[in-house]
This record gives sequence, structure tokens and C-alpha cells, in this order.
Amino acid sequence: MASTDKPDPETTKPSASPPKHEALAASAKGPFNCSVVDVALRVLLLGAAVSSVVVMVTSKQTELVPVPGLPTVRVPAPAKFNHSPAFIYFIAALSVTGLYSIFTILASVSLVLKPTYSKTFLLVFAFLDVVFVGIVASATGAAGGVAYIGLKGNSHVGWTKICGVYDKFCRHIGSSVALALFAAILLVLLSMMSTFTLYKKIRD
Repeated sequence: MASTDKPDPETTKPSASPPKHEALAASAKGPFNCSVVDVALRVLLLGAAVSSVVVMVTSKQTELVPVPGLPTVRVPAPAKFNHSPAFIYFIAALSVTGLYSIFTILASVSLVLKPTYSKTFLLVFAFLDVVFVGIVASATGAAGGVAYIGLKGNSHVGWTKICGVYDKFCRHIGSSVALALFAAILLVLLSMMSTFTLYKKIRD
């Protein structure tokens, strides 16, 4: 005897709509997550730039050093960051980078809240991030070169190492250069993220 039960219409409905809604939710969620990561990286950039400047500015130490030709006579000699043009350039470059990060943090937060002009902002971010990668990298290289001479000296030209005497000063310089290197890496990541996100938006 054939069954007369009718199929339940609820169970025979196609199940294609839930995946579609999930895909839409995932696609809407992606740009927001990228924007949040961008804001977080720019906050880290601000912290690295400001910390690097503060550590460099506070790199001061005074020690008694012998007078050339009179080894028994010692006079106080200070070591400060402003005694080197490379360190002054380093301070200026990282200070401008910190100011730039403040503006970009505000712009990134505005993109999270109102992503109307996201393509324009991403293009500007991608360009300026590359510019500041060059600025921070050059400042880090200049300061790192002077710091290396202070640590190792150069026997070929008669430059003696000073970190054996000014140990605190050299630790400050080394920490500041390391923070600046971290800031440069963050800028590289931000530039890559802005470029990739802009590419996805143009492609879509």
C-alpha cells in the first residue's frame, strides 16, 4: 500500500540561504577587522616613536676622563645626544613620525566609524607610510652607525670606543635605536596592509 503522507514543506526548502547570509556577514566583517588591525598597529607605532625619542633625549651621562697627555688628571666630561648631528636628526625624524601616527590614528578610527572615503584614505596611507619608512630607516641607520662606532671604535682612524666609560649613555642609545627599528618594521607592515586592502577594494 502506497504511503499517502505528504512531504513536509519545511524540510523540503532549499538550504542555500544560510550560507549566503554567512558569506555576506563574513565579507562585511573583513574590512572592519583590517581597519581595527590598522588602528592597533598605528597605536603601536606612536608608542614606539615616542618611547624612542624619550629614551634618546634622556641619554645623558657625565664621567671623569683623563686629559690627553696628562693621564693622572681627570676632568668631568658629559655625553649627550645633542653632541652628534646623527642623533639630532634621529630625534627630529622620530618626532615627526610620532606626529604622523597621531593623525593617521584619527583617520583610521574615522574609517572604522564611517568608511565612505576608504579608498582615498588607503591610497594616502600607502604613499605616506612608504615615505616614513624611508625617513625612519635612514634615521635609524645614521644613529646606529654612530652607536656602533661608540661601541667598537675604529682603530684605522683612531676613534676609540666610549661605551666602556659611558655605559648608561650607550644603553640608552642602543634601546632607542632598537625601538626605532621596531617602528620601521611597523611602517612596512602598515604600508603592505594599506596596499593590499586598497587592491581588494578596487578589485571588488
